[in-house]
Amino acid sequence: MSKITIRDVAKQCNVSVSTVSRAINNHPEINQRTRNIILKKIKELGYTPNSNARNLKRLETNTIAVLIKGIGNLFFQPMFKVLENEITKNGYSFLLYKVEEQDNEIDVALKLSQDIKPKGIIFLGGCFMDEDKKILEEIGIPFVVTAIVSKNMSIKNSACVGVDDFLESKKMVNYLLSLGHKKIAIIGSRYDDASIGMLRVNGYKQALTENNISIDENLIFTTTKNEDPYTFEYGYKTIDILLDKKLDFSAIYCVSDAIAIGVLKRLREKGIKSPRDYSVVGFDGLEINDYLNPTITTIKQPVENMALTACNVLFNIISGKPYKKVVTFEGELFVGQTTDRF
Repeated sequence: MSKITIRDVAKQCNVSVSTVSRAINNHPEINQRTRNIILKKIKELGYTPNSNARNLKRLETNTIAVLIKGIGNLFFQPMFKVLENEITKNGYSFLLYKVEEQDNEIDVALKLSQDIKPKGIIFLGGCFMDEDKKILEEIGIPFVVTAIVSKNMSIKNSACVGVDDFLESKKMVNYLLSLGHKKIAIIGSRYDDASIGMLRVNGYKQALTENNISIDENLIFTTTKNEDPYTFEYGYKTIDILLDKKLDFSAIYCVSDAIAIGVLKRLREKGIKSPRDYSVVGFDGLEINDYLNPTITTIKQPVENMALTACNVLFNIISGKPYKKVVTFEGELFVGQTTDRF
């Protein structure tokens, strides 16, 4: 059974998420009847408010909160130091807040915005969908979404910074096609990931379509809702599933380098070599790739520049200066040792 969230409570009570949050915190704007209804429903559903967020009320309000979902993801590691340095250098307190895999980062941000009222929030990754727009608007403080680019970022005092995952994914698949690979398996993220994961899979599909290659849904792999897909473990176990199906393919496109590392380890254990037997590619450009043998062909993202830009955009929003709503960086196709002509 999936974990009950604040959204579930709001839906059951036919109120907004912010109203539920105010009821939990005994906000004076909530009348007692509404509060009692919400608290009763919370008890019925077994919803447990995030105690970690509740304990942050004593923090000073001159804080910028950095919310990260997937704190073990190596992609974000180079960003931490840049973010902390820039935030503290500009006179703010730095708060790094981990969002659990089963929790919703927007719900957590909404709770933080009411508990500690930070000056701004930086999201590192996450899963954002069109229906989240209304709840994002309720946050009510400046925020920047990093590593995700949305052309429809229309919420006041917000921006996004990152590469165009759709176009960069097309770039990678077109490179594989240029090597003669026509049957390309893809190991994607969660089936409900409507942001980065979906964009990369859609870029894969578009590249095939534009080259008059039919899309084989059997070669598209995703995982379940509560599993972190950007891990070595996910790649390690998924390649077994892929190989057990005895499907015909010559290349494996992993939507992150972490997945590709797991895939390559399992292939080696099974006596399968890359690129001799399969070409394998990733996405992200992790620093660890410099120390791998073979090095992985990947799309390198300028993570430190993205982190620096996210800070500067947020500072401009907070101070009322002009800012770009969407900042798009170009990824670099790094040709490693895991790809060859078919």
